[in-house]
Amino acid sequence: MSRLLGLIARHAIPDRLLVYRGPRRGRRIALTFDDGPTTLTRRYLDVLEKHGAKGTFFVVGRQCLEHRELLSEMLARGHELGSHGFSHRAFPSLNGELEVELGRMRELVPSASFVRPPFGALSLRSLLRCARMGHTVVMWSTDSEDWRQRDAAQVDRAVVPRGGDIVLLHEGQAWTLAALERIVSRLSENGYEMVTVGRLLAG
Repeated sequence: MSRLLGLIARHAIPDRLLVYRGPRRGRRIALTFDDGPTTLTRRYLDVLEKHGAKGTFFVVGRQCLEHRELLSEMLARGHELGSHGFSHRAFPSLNGELEVELGRMRELVPSASFVRPPFGALSLRSLLRCARMGHTVVMWSTDSEDWRQRDAAQVDRAVVPRGGDIVLLHEGQAWTLAALERIVSRLSENGYEMVTVGRLLAG
């Protein structure tokens, strides 16, 4: 999504269709994780559990087929699942295939009402297709930039949220896992409550 379109979307599109953050009141934030599940998922879950934090995991269909057992474990440990597409292709490039992608994800993860487009790529047409399938598109307001850099300390420093922020992180990366321990510990010490996107938006 272009910067201009993003600015327009933040102010002109209803929150039930597209969200970037939750209410600013309080010190509640949502940590979100894209691209899983992976062989590192349980270690992410352990870090969150150690600090009493919850997260929302935007999972990829192909990955789910390889790690089905992790889906029920994430839910059992109090986390939330969202859709990140079945094939991790940019939504605007899928055209009519997007409904097929979202339908396959619904079969794999029936509880996933939230969807995050791979690469943050979103067009008005793909947004409306998501809405017709009953999804709310969830973007982010704080980017850890762990997709750009592989240094845990830099990832940690990039996460300086305000209450209501939705933080973008990624699964399956050793540097993100190392940074996560620092991030969650620091935010907890600073009085932040880390909740699922659903809980954040509920106020």
